Amino acid sequence: MPPALTFYSVSLLKPLGKGESFTMDVSAAFTHMLRPFPEKITQADNQLVVFQDSAYNLSPYAVRVQSLSVKLPPGGRVESYTRLDNTKILDSEIKYGPYNNLPAFSYSPIVIHFENNQPFAVAQELVREIEISHWGNVQVTEHYNLFHGGAQSKGEFSRLDYQARPHIRGASAFRHLVAKLPPRAHSIYYRDEIGNISTSHLFGDSRKTELEIEPRYPMFGGWRTSFTLGYGLPLQDFLFQSEGKRFLNISFGCPIAEVVIDKLIVKVVLPEGSRNISVSVPFPVKQWQELKFSHLDISGRPVVALEKTNVIYEHNQHFQVYYEFNNLSLLREPLMLISGLFFLFLACMLYTHTDMTISKSSSSYLAKLQWDEVQALVQQIQNIVKQCLMIHDKLEASLRDLSRTGDVQACKAARKMADGSLKELMKEFKPLLSFLQSYPAAAHILAKVEELVAKERELQERLMVKHSTVVDCYEKKAGGREVENRVAMHQQKITTLRQEVDDLLDVIEEI
Repeated sequence: MPPALTFYSVSLLKPLGKGESFTMDVSAAFTHMLRPFPEKITQADNQLVVFQDSAYNLSPYAVRVQSLSVKLPPGGRVESYTRLDNTKILDSEIKYGPYNNLPAFSYSPIVIHFENNQPFAVAQELVREIEISHWGNVQVTEHYNLFHGGAQSKGEFSRLDYQARPHIRGASAFRHLVAKLPPRAHSIYYRDEIGNISTSHLFGDSRKTELEIEPRYPMFGGWRTSFTLGYGLPLQDFLFQSEGKRFLNISFGCPIAEVVIDKLIVKVVLPEGSRNISVSVPFPVKQWQELKFSHLDISGRPVVALEKTNVIYEHNQHFQVYYEFNNLSLLREPLMLISGLFFLFLACMLYTHTDMTISKSSSSYLAKLQWDEVQALVQQIQNIVKQCLMIHDKLEASLRDLSRTGDVQACKAARKMADGSLKELMKEFKPLLSFLQSYPAAAHILAKVEELVAKERELQERLMVKHSTVVDCYEKKAGGREVENRVAMHQQKITTLRQEVDDLLDVIEEI
């Protein structure tokens, strides 16, 4: 007898009298009963599995006659099986029995080792989110975390070999799954973390909708993939009213028949404002409630969460979620949207008709205006100084021309023109400085500006003395050494003054 047993009791509709009999069918499904052996195979190998059970039906009662029939996948070979009395094998079916007069809890272990390349698709977790919108739609979103639960693949994978001979070089892999959706499903999508997966095919008519989904790569043993399947359903096909309550009537399980689900979470998102929520499920589940916030939500949408482990396609039965909902709540989001747009346009109108400028009588405005005038005056002084520096450069150029050509008269004419231009420019400094001294805001920059003007005046005087000295030496036909000695002291001072003027210009520009 097995080490652990689970007992189920069945209540009869009426008591069974002595000598009476009745017929009862018991259907049970078991997951993870097939164990891969060997546990690792190459791409070219077929998958072999081991099935273990008892040749006798495990019963707490004595059994007069019983037999067992094990139906294996068609076309696969049987490596070995346990041979007992009255054991026969016919094609892909192994029969044990009949056996007579078995005592209670009779147990005779059997082991069958056979080839099985059918999909071993296992969802470690499947989260189904069913969102109800009273505007006419039920949106279903399913997040799959899927892996191949068969013999693990070892060695390298060759896509070339697989594409050339997929039934030989990939017999243990599965390439596609079929999801059976409700008849009027629409807006169907199939994607993963990368994006939309185009390798899918949709077939449908008035009675059914089938989606053939194909992962990005063939699924060998131990390989994993994650994807999302979503679709919309007409609200009138699944939402009904009864005794003042609305209720959703929709299937619980997974639409893919080949998938075994280790953990299934079904979340039903109800409209905001739903209350008095109750659930009716045809089998035991773990249940809790939570909130979900979406666009234009205030208090959040109530979510009924149901969790069940060890789920198969036979659990794809209908369940019901009952709740109360006030129709006036439908107007909440449209009114919020209209109110938001109204206040937005109202704010725009007020903004365009409001004078946002600073008052012209305020102290901050007057201070800003005064500082702008100070900046304009300083900019004019800087421009005059830069013009003077350009004239200085022309004077220096005339001396270079003199040393090259010896034309004293041309040099004197250049000096005369420069002297006139500089005098005119120096006259412009006086009113500008007077205006600048009258502004309190210029107190921190006035000293630098006055120093700049003084240095420029001294630089002009030194340049004129140097120019006169050089011209006088050329008229007296003095030697080059004598000219250099006479202007050396002036040139050193001129260089220093020019550097000081440039530095002051930079300091004033920063201020």
